[in-house]
Amino acid sequence: MKGMPEERTISAAEYIIESGATVRAAAKKFGVSKSTIHKDVSERLRRLNPNLYLEVKNVLEKNKRERHIRGGEATKEKYAKLR
Repeated sequence: MKGMPEERTISAAEYIIESGATVRAAAKKFGVSKSTIHKDVSERLRRLNPNLYLEVKNVLEKNKRERHIRGGEATKEKYAKLR
């Protein structure tokens, strides 16, 4: 879904809200870069749908607050596999 930035923006926003996905996960799902998703949900979405923008912003802020936990879990898994 690389074309049609407006459609991709709305779809990515809905995906992030429904699944609680990170920008990285959304980028992987839609086949675009993290920068593109970030621009979509932080700039384009604000113009296209301000209410949806606020919902996405809340999810992304929650993800940002929790990222150190996910990083610790990933490291823990990595070293558990090496044992």
